[in-house]
Amino acid sequence: MPPPWPPTRKEQGLHSKFVIVGGGAGGLELACKLGRKLGPGQVMLVDSRLYHIWKPSLHEVAAGTLDIHQEGLSYQMLAHDNHFTYVYGPLTALDAASRSLTVGAIDGEHGETILPQRQIGYDAMVLAVGSTSNYFGVPGAAEHTISLNATEDAERFRLTLLKLLVKAELEKASRARSGVDVVIIGGGATGVELAAELREASGVYATYGSGQLDPLKDVRITLLEGAPRILAPLPERVSSAALKLLLQRAITVATDTRVTAITDEKVTVQGGQEYAADIVVWAAGIKAPSFLGALGLPLAKGGQIEVGGDLAVPGFPNIYALGDCAHCVGADGKPVPPRAQAAHQQADYLLDTFVRQAEGRPPPAAPYAYRDYGSLVSFGPSTSVGSLMGSLKGLNWFVEGMFARLMYVSLHLLHHQAVLGTVRTGVLALARFLIKRSTPLVKLH
Repeated sequence: MPPPWPPTRKEQGLHSKFVIVGGGAGGLELACKLGRKLGPGQVMLVDSRLYHIWKPSLHEVAAGTLDIHQEGLSYQMLAHDNHFTYVYGPLTALDAASRSLTVGAIDGEHGETILPQRQIGYDAMVLAVGSTSNYFGVPGAAEHTISLNATEDAERFRLTLLKLLVKAELEKASRARSGVDVVIIGGGATGVELAAELREASGVYATYGSGQLDPLKDVRITLLEGAPRILAPLPERVSSAALKLLLQRAITVATDTRVTAITDEKVTVQGGQEYAADIVVWAAGIKAPSFLGALGLPLAKGGQIEVGGDLAVPGFPNIYALGDCAHCVGADGKPVPPRAQAAHQQADYLLDTFVRQAEGRPPPAAPYAYRDYGSLVSFGPSTSVGSLMGSLKGLNWFVEGMFARLMYVSLHLLHHQAVLGTVRTGVLALARFLIKRSTPLVKLH
């Protein structure tokens, strides 16, 4: 099988002034903006996947209401348009002393090598590799759940659910309780949004079958949360509004419920209660990728890379980290939360740092400071709830309904604008949103 493309001349050069590892929201925004600022040959992005999707959209991919082939952005295309070099492969080793990293080989379906292992030198490097699921030692969690960490996870959930729905449809005539039991563990934004999106999609799924399944009764969705309320980090008013919307959609919500074991048929919680489960989603926590421990960099207790106020790793002034994989303590003494808006802000801070460096100017005088602009939670194509933070400390506004939904979509549009450098895509994305709202489509193939 021939390689998807020959290594570019820049890639064969094996060196870049700025190397960014990880093409998530923060890493990709930094690569695109820095590439547009500095021009060709200055910036390199390393990622183990071929295309990017905005991670908050993964619950829509899982529900089938968003097609990854329409939403996904090719790293090759983005590299061409934004003047950076894209290197396909995973980070496997780091030699900080020689300022070089190793990118692993890419193999084909039959074990043949498509791209060889490569060594890349850098002047400055940014680690933006995100996070992975934290199962907290729950027996069976890793083996019997799906976590929405990447597009392949969302696609696996979607295809598994479709097969279960077809099976339930065929068994409806012979089994009184035929249907599908979906259990979502974790009442944060991911779990809540997935539950709501699945309920929106279940009615559409039913219209494509013979009509035997009742979407409310036969697609049974249960959300389990260990804290006293869902969306615990958000204001209580947002949590209460979200709970009301979930209950209106016939979604069972159990709080103060800690999972103790998971099998391929059920979820057991503290106290012995069992929940039937045909498919289980784990959305109960995240942690830094384990491979960071082999890079020789200082790590925080949770496995994240320690960074200072300039986002540089202590003792390694030419290595930086941002986003979920970075442990950055703010002026208030609290760690910056692992949220998309934090990664976005950190990307902009490093953009300023690196542009100054390239121009021979001193770095920013002030350290990075996290600003909380609030949170929005999607409840399908027609509504959202959340809180917006004001410029005065402690001031926030509760928002809901279509206004909140439009603001939620605007966050996606801002990300598209950041990586594509144009507002044209924002207009197209807004049109897509309006079409989706008026005509609910579910991907069934």
